[in-house]
Amino acid sequence: MLVAAGIVALTGSAKDFFLLGIWVAFAGFLAIFGSVLLRRPLTGVAWNLLHGGAYAWRTDRQVLRAHDIATLAAASVLGARFVVKQWLYLHDATGWLAFAKISMGTPLTVVAALAVAWAFRATSKRLVDSRPVPPVTQQEAELPPRQDASR
Repeated sequence: MLVAAGIVALTGSAKDFFLLGIWVAFAGFLAIFGSVLLRRPLTGVAWNLLHGGAYAWRTDRQVLRAHDIATLAAASVLGARFVVKQWLYLHDATGWLAFAKISMGTPLTVVAALAVAWAFRATSKRLVDSRPVPPVTQQEAELPPRQDASR
């Protein structure tokens, strides 16, 4: 916000307050959409990092599709913000820029977050919950109980 205010101070135009947000949305769209094109959707990468990187999640078509959808939802939000706000910026509609910033902020972010939560849950159900529990080996079963070291 401070950077945006600095831009306004330099240019003297109130509409330039929105300039940084417009281009950040475009850069975010390119990065997120690009991850889908590279077959490494960012939501799947994030899910795997949160689970220790131990899963071959990209080999499961349903999991990959879920993360493609969730990542595309996030990219769509950023792409829509860029297109609408850039159009309003070029048409000097400063009041509408403020309205678009508010109306395209939290509501669209919640929609994208729900898509990401759905993909995380679907992936966890498919890969984590369905993973078989390793059997207890005979050697582990015969070990005596541990003694508390503080006694």
